[in-house]
Amino acid sequence: MIALDWLPHANAMLNLTAASLLLAARWAIARGEIVRHQRLMLCALAVSGLFLVGYLIYHYNFPIRMFRGSGGWRVGYYTVLISHVVLAAMSLPMIAITGVLGWNRHAALHRAWARWTWPPWLYVSVSGVLVYLALYRIDFA
Repeated sequence: MIALDWLPHANAMLNLTAASLLLAARWAIARGEIVRHQRLMLCALAVSGLFLVGYLIYHYNFPIRMFRGSGGWRVGYYTVLISHVVLAAMSLPMIAITGVLGWNRHAALHRAWARWTWPPWLYVSVSGVLVYLALYRIDFA
C-alpha cells in the first residue's frame, strides 16, 4: 500500500492556496484587471480540483479522523465542520456553472452567479484549513 499520510497536510496547503487565489482574483476584478482575474480563477479551479482528488483518495483509503476536543471546542468544531461540508457540496455545481459561464464569456450571467458562488467557495477553502488545524495541529486535550 502506498503511504498517503501526507495527503491531509497537502490538502490543507491546497485549500490555503485556493483561498489566497480567490482573494487575489477578487482584488483583480475589482481593479478591472480581467485577464489577471481569469488566470487567477483558472488557478483556483485547478488547485481546488487537486484538493478534491486528494481528499477523495485519502478518504477512500482511511477512516475519518475524529475530533478529540470537548466542551465549547467540540461545539465550535462541529459547527464549522457541518457548515463546511454542506457548503462544499452546494458549491461544487455552483463553481462549475460560474466557471463555464466565465469561460464562455457570458459576462452578465457570470457576474450574477459569481456573487453567490465566490463567498461560499472562499468560506469552504478557509474552513477546510481550520478543520485541518483542529484535527492535526492543535492539541485540545
